[in-house]
Amino acid sequence: MKISNSFPCAKIILSICFLSLSPLHADQEIGLSGGQTIYVPAYSHIYSGNKERPFLLTVTLSIRNVDPKNRIKITRVDYYETQGRVLKKFIDRPTNLNPLGSTRYVIPEIDESGGSGANFIVEWEANTSVNPPIVESIMISTRSGQGISFVSRGREIISSD
Repeated sequence: MKISNSFPCAKIILSICFLSLSPLHADQEIGLSGGQTIYVPAYSHIYSGNKERPFLLTVTLSIRNVDPKNRIKITRVDYYETQGRVLKKFIDRPTNLNPLGSTRYVIPEIDESGGSGANFIVEWEANTSVNPPIVESIMISTRSGQGISFVSRGREIISSD
């Protein structure tokens, strides 16, 4: 009985599949922007169990300037509760974020005022078209040896272009 060796064919097929999954090709343009308003979902708590007991979370809003050459200006960082009421305005005046720099704003675990539908509105602008920043909220907590963490990515809702 002779066994055919199809393994090299499988390697070639897998290589072609992986090469075709590249997210950006050299001839594709990166979406540059001169500014945006970004909605970022956040959760000051989530519910667990059948009795919907709140599990409190620390929320960190992270803003990362991913442009390697240009700075951006953060003009607004507001925190909203589930019903859409502003709870906190984090900045009084614009803040510059250097190329590849980042900043963060924290809602402590004991602050459950935002609720399970909390969110941030972040506005930024630049003097030229730049790579838009990565804006995320990171939620984390540990209790009784159990830990939970997850990330929500922001979404552009208004473009300044």
